[in-house]
Formats: sequence, C-alpha cells, structure tokens
Amino acid sequence: MYAAVVHKLGEPPRCGQFPEPVAGDNEVIVHVHAAAIKPVDRQVASGSHYATPGQLPFVCGIDGVGHLGDGQRVFFGGCRPPHGAMAQRTVVPKAFTFPLPATLTDEVAAALPNPGLSAWLTLKYRAKLAAGENVLILGATGVTGRLAIRIAKLLGAGRVVAAGRNPQALQSLGPLGADATVRLDLPEQELREAFVQEAGESGFQVVIDYVWGRPTEVFLSAITTRTFAAIGTETRLVQAGESAGPTISLPAAVLRSTALTILGAAGIPGRDVLADAMQQVIGYAANGELQIDTVSVPLSDIATAWERTQSGRRVVVIP
Repeated sequence: MYAAVVHKLGEPPRCGQFPEPVAGDNEVIVHVHAAAIKPVDRQVASGSHYATPGQLPFVCGIDGVGHLGDGQRVFFGGCRPPHGAMAQRTVVPKAFTFPLPATLTDEVAAALPNPGLSAWLTLKYRAKLAAGENVLILGATGVTGRLAIRIAKLLGAGRVVAAGRNPQALQSLGPLGADATVRLDLPEQELREAFVQEAGESGFQVVIDYVWGRPTEVFLSAITTRTFAAIGTETRLVQAGESAGPTISLPAAVLRSTALTILGAAGIPGRDVLADAMQQVIGYAANGELQIDTVSVPLSDIATAWERTQSGRRVVVIP
C-alpha cells in the first residue's frame, strides 16, 4: 500500500510503499479516506514530540477518517506504530473509532475533531470552565484557538478575549464569539497594559495558552500584584502549546501574589470522557456551530504539502 513515510527525522515524509497493517486483539483495520496535517504530526516527524516512534521508518498521522471492514465510516485515532493515518490503510484500537454523521464531509471530519477535541477537553475538563467565567485565549488566531473561542461561548463563558499575533486574523474573530482582541506583537509595556485593561476588575478565571514564551511572561507580569491585597479571583491557566517558545521565566512573585494555578493540557483522557467530548464536538460540527476551513491534497503530494503554511486552515491528505 502507499503511505506518507518518514525515513529520517526532520525531513518531510515521502509517498511510498509500506507494509500492510495486521490487526491484533481488540484492533481494527481502517481504510483511510482522509487525514489532516497538524502541528503534532510535524513534531512527531521531526523527532521533537514525546510520541515519536523509536524506530524508522514510520507512517505519519495520528488520526483521520475512514471506513471499517463492515463499511461503517468512522473517525479514528491511536494508530499503532509504525503505522499512521496518512496511508491507504492503518490499524487502531477498536475503542478509538467513533461513528460519523453523513452530513460531515470526509475533509471536515478529518480536520475538525482533533483541534475541536483539544479545545473542548482543555476548556471543560482541564480548566473546568463554569458558566459566566471570563476566558483569555493566548494564540486565538490558529485553527485550535479559533475553535476554542466558539467552544468557550458554547460552554457558557461570560466574556472571551482573543489574543494573537496576526492583526488581520484577529479582526475575523468577533463572529466566533470574541468580545475583545489583544495583539501579542505589541511592545512589552503596551501588551502588559492591554492585558490589564481587558482583565478589568473581574479578571480572567480561565486562560488557554497556545503560545507560551514571551506573551505568557508578559501576561503573568500583568496579573502580578505589587501590594498586599485580598484575592479577588482565581486564574486557571492551561498550557496547551508553545508556538512562541518552549520555555518561560517564572518569578516567584507571580505565584505568591496571585491565585494562579498552572495546568498542562495533559494527554488522552479516559474512554468515557473522550467519547462524550467527541459526541459534543461532532454534534456541534454537524449542525454548523463549529466550522473549519480545509484544503485537500493527494497523498502523492505529501512532501510538498508538508511544507505548506495555511494560516487558519487545515491541509487534508487524501490517500
């Protein structure tokens, strides 16, 4: 069969022959229709992700859309290495297959669940967003950030502030539910003042951070108090990405002067939690409440597509 094969870490995958998968206990073969290229896929292929397979070669892609042997169309994840989603066929645990409504195209069904699930789980299960709470999304102009804005509103957020480095993209976030925007490319003092202004007296109860690095340092500086004062609100910051840098400097004063909890987005939750989140995300996608822009490419063009940058869109590979 043909697949997007990584032969050397750090190099784009190439379309080539790869051995057919064989299902083991509690596994199924999926005949793949489509698989989206995501940041995590690029990280795995580069060797920088903790889930990078230990042996080469391997096939790219952690999830996608396809059909099972009985014809049922499903979204799938958890491909068993060295197999991956960007192939004509792959092998996954039966528990990680989820039926799809006919109203979703293969392209949307392949592209939306991964970032949609990420945003849903981060907001609902990690941050434990409650109705009426204020949310700040650092890195709101990316695919997952845009979905996080909409999902925060669907979950009942009171006010959502979207922060990003793309001024043009920021202007498009109002219809998704952003009540205000902040440009992360502002000079440091202006950025700090913008965070203070948007936080207001009620503050942010939830911060979803897809950027880390300098923007996060400036935000933490903005919420650090300089006087002894009663705590007004708790801030739960969930670290979910590092597009602006892998590390930050964290002064002790930040933690001692604010009611701040820093959480990681963590890995795959239990099957029940994952199934519930999938049902919610797919349901909202099916009725048009959650949307995503895609561009399709054939598997044979994987090497070129791998280097393509599509701001706010997902590139979907068709085997």
